[in-house]
Amino acid sequence: MQAKMQDLARVRWDDIRLFLAVYRYGTFGQAAQRLGLNISTVSRRLSALEAVLGDQLFERTRDGVVATPMGERALAPAEAMEAALGRLVRDLSADESEVEGVVRLSVAPGMADVFIAPALVRLRAKHPRLRIELDASVRASDLTRHEADLAVRVIEPRGADLVITKLVSTRWVAAAAPALVAATGPVSSWQQVPWIGWDDDLATMPAARWLARCVPDADIALRTSHFGSQLAAVGAGLGAALLPTPYLAVCGLSPLSYARALEPDVAEWPVDTLWLVGHRALRSAPRVAAVWSFLLEELRAPGDAAG
Repeated sequence: MQAKMQDLARVRWDDIRLFLAVYRYGTFGQAAQRLGLNISTVSRRLSALEAVLGDQLFERTRDGVVATPMGERALAPAEAMEAALGRLVRDLSADESEVEGVVRLSVAPGMADVFIAPALVRLRAKHPRLRIELDASVRASDLTRHEADLAVRVIEPRGADLVITKLVSTRWVAAAAPALVAATGPVSSWQQVPWIGWDDDLATMPAARWLARCVPDADIALRTSHFGSQLAAVGAGLGAALLPTPYLAVCGLSPLSYARALEPDVAEWPVDTLWLVGHRALRSAPRVAAVWSFLLEELRAPGDAAG
């Protein structure tokens, strides 16, 4: 064990920098170009680092390299070293370290389509060397297993390895295309308009449960769990839907007017809280910190404080 520790103590920052370049760019050629080295030097130095660690960091393939489990485990502490060095450089020189590399961001499909993807042009303008991998699937990525670097979640995650801050609280409202709202006027019954709802796979959502309680199945004109399709159908005038308030202005929709007798139902419209989540070990890495700050600027409502 002591001999092993002595070997690890010989690992230099240049070795870690080389490892990060290979991990981020996926090939020896691109990593070599970025570092100003030739490919054979990158290959030789990486092999030497693997020999010291006693395990492979990457599987070599015809198309490039793929991180091994050892390589995945090494990423977080390597980026922590990079972040620490970046802070040291900034403290001593007052210069910002260059933001570059890949950040994998996990966001629900609707938010990804309407808010995140269009905003990336502004992020790219600030940090042209930053690359985003946007996971817009319904399944929540596991940050503790490094399936994503950052995530925006409706349910507040728990975990000692996670850093969490509140972005905004939003209420769901019944909304429709302006022409449908104007033609219908204040509704005295939810059955006065057709509705767009969720399929069975999302039937446990609070908004889906409200719809199941208040709107008969016969009044559902469309069921789909694809949020983009819901927004398109509402915008086209197919029917009303229960939607988070921020989508109304962006998508040109109007809140549905209703009679006072429906206020008990309205009081049950859900409220979501959005949380920005990151892995504690990566939070200070320049690439992750840049995206974290950008998402706070884009998504946090004025007056909402960190959670």
